[in-house]
Amino acid sequence: MGTYLITGATGGIGTAVAELLRGRGHDLVLTGRSPERLDGLAKSLHGGANAATQVINPGAVPSPPRSASITTIPLDLREPRRLEATLALAGIPPRLDGVVHTAGMVHLAPVAETEADEWIEHMSVNLVSAAELTRLLLPALRAAEGHVVFVNSTAGLRANPEWAAYAASKFGLRALADSLRAEEPSLRVTTVYPGRTATEMQRRVRAQEGGAYAEDDFAAPATVARVLVSALETSRDAVVSEVTVRPS
Repeated sequence: MGTYLITGATGGIGTAVAELLRGRGHDLVLTGRSPERLDGLAKSLHGGANAATQVINPGAVPSPPRSASITTIPLDLREPRRLEATLALAGIPPRLDGVVHTAGMVHLAPVAETEADEWIEHMSVNLVSAAELTRLLLPALRAAEGHVVFVNSTAGLRANPEWAAYAASKFGLRALADSLRAEEPSLRVTTVYPGRTATEMQRRVRAQEGGAYAEDDFAAPATVARVLVSALETSRDAVVSEVTVRPS
């Protein structure tokens, strides 16, 4: 089994990825801004459908269920300069099989009304912190020849009115992934471009747009998570470099 670090683990896609990886018996390092929400997620993953997974050993005496470890690290991605000290205090496993960047924020506004602080927050959370965390975790990723997954957005492929700050941060995230892929040949790098997904972030977006929110109009977080985990589980002779997931 492997060890995976997930940012934005308490968000819709992040939680769905954590549930799938936990169900497969992997060790998890969960990060998010709220310690209380992280603790709640860890408790839910320790029980119920996400309890210890039976590891199959063909031809051998059945092994007992494996209880994967779950570590939580509160991180505020609005402060990328503080991430190094926080990780040093928390302690990171010497080997990481994967880092899944699902954290993100969005606030819609026309360019004429988007002030510097909003640009800085978008860039800090959606791009700079992803780059800084990746840099800090590279030794552990290299040790395992691991996999980095960036959850981007279809806004990282096309910018629409009032989405400038968010789209710019996601265009930058795409560039980060492309450069990392070229620079680190021992790692696998995947960018996932979800379309509109039924998350709390989407609920806030619809409120900003002045529209109604209906879960059935959007892709489920679990659907995006299954695509993402499938990319992680692709055999070593190939890599899913980019994949787009749109609601049907």
